[in-house]
Amino acid sequence: MAPSGSARGRGLDRVMDTTIGDAFRATVDRYPDGGFIAVPSAAGRGYHEAGIEFTYGEAAIAVDALVARYREAGYGHGHRVALALDNRPEHVLHRVALNSLGISCVPINPDYRSAEIAYLLEHSDAALVVHLARHGETIATAIAEIARPVRSWCFEANEDAFPLVIGPASGGVPGPATEGHLLYTSGTTGRPKGCVLSHQYELMCGAWYASLDGLFSFRLGVERVYNPLPLYHVNSGIVSILGMMLIGGCQIQPDRFHPRSWWRDVVETKASVIHYLGVVAPMLLNQPDDPLERSHNVRFGFGAGVEPDLHAVFEERFGFPLIEVWGMTEMCRVLAANNEPRKRGTRAMGKPVPGLDVQVRDEDDQTVPAGEVGEMVVRFSAATPRLGAFSGYLKDQVATEEAWRGGWFHTGDSVRQAEDGMLHFVDRKKNIIRRSGENIAAAEVEAVLQTHDAVTQVAVLAVPDSTREEEVLACIVAAPGSETGAALAQTLFDHCFERLAYFKPPGWVIFVDDLPKTGSQKIQKHRIFEPGVDPVGAPGMIDLRALKRRR
Repeated sequence: MAPSGSARGRGLDRVMDTTIGDAFRATVDRYPDGGFIAVPSAAGRGYHEAGIEFTYGEAAIAVDALVARYREAGYGHGHRVALALDNRPEHVLHRVALNSLGISCVPINPDYRSAEIAYLLEHSDAALVVHLARHGETIATAIAEIARPVRSWCFEANEDAFPLVIGPASGGVPGPATEGHLLYTSGTTGRPKGCVLSHQYELMCGAWYASLDGLFSFRLGVERVYNPLPLYHVNSGIVSILGMMLIGGCQIQPDRFHPRSWWRDVVETKASVIHYLGVVAPMLLNQPDDPLERSHNVRFGFGAGVEPDLHAVFEERFGFPLIEVWGMTEMCRVLAANNEPRKRGTRAMGKPVPGLDVQVRDEDDQTVPAGEVGEMVVRFSAATPRLGAFSGYLKDQVATEEAWRGGWFHTGDSVRQAEDGMLHFVDRKKNIIRRSGENIAAAEVEAVLQTHDAVTQVAVLAVPDSTREEEVLACIVAAPGSETGAALAQTLFDHCFERLAYFKPPGWVIFVDDLPKTGSQKIQKHRIFEPGVDPVGAPGMIDLRALKRRR
């Protein structure tokens, strides 16, 4: 039996045929005085420094005003609007307003450089960029780099109206299949892919999350989720915010993860659930003892990537369990290790459940026996494999169908499945580096490094990092006549830092005489270092991690 007031058993059918705008209005009617989106206090942050909380009723008033302004300026069903509002609560209000009109939201990572933003705006066909003043120069430079016109509007300029739209809306009213978000996720081609997410997809993600069944479940009308992850990612921007919206809960949204003020924020905002990534656990464990770390109301943590050796240590020190989960932008109905035995410390992430079939396949797309490592493939069911999944990669039907070959979505994650059905995360099959929650395409970094005259060949790969989960390693064959060493390594770092988001340049560089290749001259990254050898300890390795600072 589910506890009284639990969100358990909230069927997916209740969100299959509605829209985000209508779902929001239903919750406003039911919980008008309940908290919807909150921000902890933070002196010197530059906005809402005393903290703020919008009730559902207050949020509805703000959303209605935004809807009227967008509509008056000509924006409507079928348009896309990019948001560069960082982790501010206004991002949430704008996205609900946009979705209510059938407009798709295209979030912008605030650490992107102008060239990265230009690609996103060009590829997405965005009609408008709504941004903070601090992004104004970068946005203007990005718009100048593309051929077609894009409107921009500074949120902090207090202008009365958005600039008039250039192209007409497609007309009609939004429905379940209408695009709600275009989220860009790193691929292996060097350019991020645009994942088209429908209203149905987003609501199914939120409903699935809010309905998790097991040791811990969400309660109607009272839950308060502290999520320090960025609103321009699926975790915070879709899964938890829509989960809370569907059950009348509140999302607490700091500007980013702050280990020193974490417990103060959690206690002050009365958080009952926290979200985490692997980087959170060691950074909190490294903080000095704080009386607040045992004075909180947190029932459980929800996340992925906690180091196995730290899982039990974290739970015993801070007094609540960390529920390890799996999810991805293209298919974010999460798996969760939410039943005993949780097998903590083994990277266990749950078992397949109805609505999320899972198989483990080898390189030939054949299932592997229990206990063997292979790629995880997923679907909703045999009858409706793509139900509730992303609608596809924008302007890339070939990549979409390749990912769905054989009726299963290929996740690119290597896992092993135990005899009891429990899935254990092993590694990422795709050429992706996962650094502090950010996905970095190795090909993108390689492409930038390759443009420097001092680089003849380059291979970028992931290496483990005790704090950031993974770090970027660049193995470089220098051009003839180049003097290799720390000076050149920093020059190449600066070359990347000027062109890529701060987290993407190499944290480690090593100069090599040659890179192993196949007969077709493809670099064999797995042969650069001997099996079992820690690349970071290789002679000549240059540590540049201290240079990776957010500007």
